[in-house]
Amino acid sequence: MATFLYRLGRWAFRRRRYVGLLWVAVLGVVAFGALNASDPPDDSSSMPGIEAQKAFDLINERFPGTEADGADARIVFVAPDGQKITSAANRSAIDALVTGTADGPQVADVVSPFDGRGVSKDASTAYATVTYDVKADDLTDASKQKLENAIEEARDSGLTVEAGGSALETEAASGMGEVIGIALAAVVLVITFGSLAAAGLPLLTALLGVGVSMASIIALGSVLGLSSTTGELAMMLGLAVGIDYSLFVVSRYREERAKGHGPQEATGLAVGTAGSAVVFAGLTVVIALAGLSVIGVPMLTQMGLGAAGAVLTGVLIALTVVPALLGCWPNAVLARQVRKGDGRVSTAGGRGRVGSSRIRLGRGRIRSGGAGGSVDGAQSLGTRWARFVVRRPVPVLIASVVGLGALAVPAMDLRMGMPGDEAKSTATTERRAYDALADGFGPGFNGPLTVVVDAEGADDPEAAVSEISGRLAGTKGVVSVSPARFNKAQDTAVLSVTPSTAPADERTKDLVHTIREERPATESAAGATFEVTGTTALNIDVAQKLQDALVPYLAVVVGLAFLLLMLVFRSVLVPLKAALGYLLSVLASLGAIVMVFQQGHGAGLFGVEQTGPIMSMMPIMLVGIVFGLAMDYEVFLVSRMREAYVHGERPGEAVVTGFRHSARVVTAAALIMMAVFAGFMTGGESIVKMVGFGLASAVLFDAFVIRMAFVPAVLALLGRAAWWLPRPLDRLLPRVDVEGEALAHRTAALPAPAPSSTPTPASSDGDQQDPVRV
Repeated sequence: MATFLYRLGRWAFRRRRYVGLLWVAVLGVVAFGALNASDPPDDSSSMPGIEAQKAFDLINERFPGTEADGADARIVFVAPDGQKITSAANRSAIDALVTGTADGPQVADVVSPFDGRGVSKDASTAYATVTYDVKADDLTDASKQKLENAIEEARDSGLTVEAGGSALETEAASGMGEVIGIALAAVVLVITFGSLAAAGLPLLTALLGVGVSMASIIALGSVLGLSSTTGELAMMLGLAVGIDYSLFVVSRYREERAKGHGPQEATGLAVGTAGSAVVFAGLTVVIALAGLSVIGVPMLTQMGLGAAGAVLTGVLIALTVVPALLGCWPNAVLARQVRKGDGRVSTAGGRGRVGSSRIRLGRGRIRSGGAGGSVDGAQSLGTRWARFVVRRPVPVLIASVVGLGALAVPAMDLRMGMPGDEAKSTATTERRAYDALADGFGPGFNGPLTVVVDAEGADDPEAAVSEISGRLAGTKGVVSVSPARFNKAQDTAVLSVTPSTAPADERTKDLVHTIREERPATESAAGATFEVTGTTALNIDVAQKLQDALVPYLAVVVGLAFLLLMLVFRSVLVPLKAALGYLLSVLASLGAIVMVFQQGHGAGLFGVEQTGPIMSMMPIMLVGIVFGLAMDYEVFLVSRMREAYVHGERPGEAVVTGFRHSARVVTAAALIMMAVFAGFMTGGESIVKMVGFGLASAVLFDAFVIRMAFVPAVLALLGRAAWWLPRPLDRLLPRVDVEGEALAHRTAALPAPAPSSTPTPASSDGDQQDPVRV
């Protein structure tokens, strides 16, 4: 692996113009495809294998011409203080709205508050329902404008009018997530490298990767059925890993230049060593994301595959575009003081001049004297911390485990669901309509259950439906059951059951389970079958399905991590340690999400106005994504420790050496990822805030607690046993050489580079200093 990537890096360095033109051509092709692609399909709400979805399908089958999930609008009217909604003036205004809306385009039905049960008991609140024969995404501007005009006319009469439902759903503010994330990443890169060019290169390549990925998703959207939500996670992860992967290659390139290697040789070594870690780290992310497809939720499958494609693109760019750009500007990425003058850097085989002062990595001056090198002068913060952990591994290990364990405790109270209008800002009309209905009709009115009765085999369908309706009305926790609505064939009916509790309330979930548990007796008495659906039931079923899949998926991911890391590090205990650390970071981040978004601790700091259940997809997404990110840092950090150990250092020294070479870069990479993820919290959508917060906290815990404390403490305690692998496994497992041992042997016999008073320029066809030719 290392040798192949070494050759790839040197080839990209020499053929930089071809590489650049190739990627420009790729970007042009996918951009052309995106510009000419048809509109992407609607966000898939299909959830195969659950009762609520089967009931939706039955409604679509038995009520042709209507969609069970067609657009709807619930117009809520609140009378001024001291007035009744049933007064002549107020009733006239409401009737005018109903009449004006009924003849609108795409309208299937309009129900007046005065035709059914649309007026509250105290006559202060009423609602009208507008049903459309198309989905919300298919509503035309004319249909929406017609409804909006009618609402404004009603408001002019003095009524408070708000609109809920999907027809006029407002788009949440997108925020400045991408811009903020990139800006913070640029600051971190400049501080890390001390060079604008070195900071700009990872940003440039990451933006190229995101551009290719997003254009590909748009171009293939209609062909592969990728919905509009697919790109959000792909952009978030593609930007984060794209910057990080390029960061690791550029950092290793600067390190190899510090050792005296010429530009082309340094590029080859950087791609051969850091590039190997990039390949395996990227592979873990891709596998974890693609693995979301086995859960059976179409939306998760789309998001996982789209994000996996973005990560794969980031890996390819780090291995080809980064070395090509280093070939174009071989000295631009070096620190400013190095480019300007005549300082020298000590090397293992001689002394070569690279710049005006000794190259500084961290805060120490580097003088390479072996596999890992030694530090001359003041030690870096990472080195001092590593030595502290090696000297006191037990207290550090206990502190890290207890701290993350305490953060994980709230995860035991996890309630999964799908936040609705109640989680939106009070500045939106949907939230105000939700609150008005809850005040006027009770908290369960916003989450009615839809019961579909299949009376096709009943002797008397109306009597069968009446029997089921009566039994449902007598169920504890049910406030009311609406009159049945039959299809044209009179063999299927739809009932609306209003619970006494809010949609996200645990008692509503218990009610759904009670209705289903009592179903056999009800169906036997009625001679007909029924199923429970509706948005509330759908959310309950989806949450249960994902909760059931969480533990098996977690087991698969942890098992995969163990096998992959055993292959990479040729050890049994190192993968075991990585799996345990990964579990700690995942549980701690999930606990933090529950603490903020469900329990409300510190919710105001993150702009969360309303607490509630955790998005059903959040835990399983967190498991998959954090697995990939955790393995990133594991591979980058521990591979440098193993590299030092393989080259002859004692276990404790290898831990310190690995920290000296990679801790600062891993820290910068983690800060960049946190900045990108946290930037998405600026959006107005509660779900997007939850995802951004969850991923940012996961990176924080994994990079700064697990990798910087837990990992070195465990390795210090294990000593040489950490790198033990049974002989049968050693013979069975293929050697992938992530640490670049083959490259070390290959370059050890090379003559030292000739001294030069200035940084060595790259020639048009390669590096004149390099004695190795591919």
